[in-house]
Amino acid sequence: MARYQSEFTQFLNELKTDHPNLEAEQQAGRALLWDKEPLSVEDQRRAKAAKLKQRAYVYSND
Repeated sequence: MARYQSEFTQFLNELKTDHPNLEAEQQAGRALLWDKEPLSVEDQRRAKAAKLKQRAYVYSND
């Protein structure tokens, strides 16, 4: 029995066969922007101290 594949699935399969290193490039891009080492305790303390307290109603001119 032939299984149905949408045009989009066919496109993705074709893209993956034409560009076999595409997934590795995507993972490298994700690592560059999102996968970061956890902050040290000292860095966490400095980041917490650097935050400004937000007013209860930010649109007020008080």
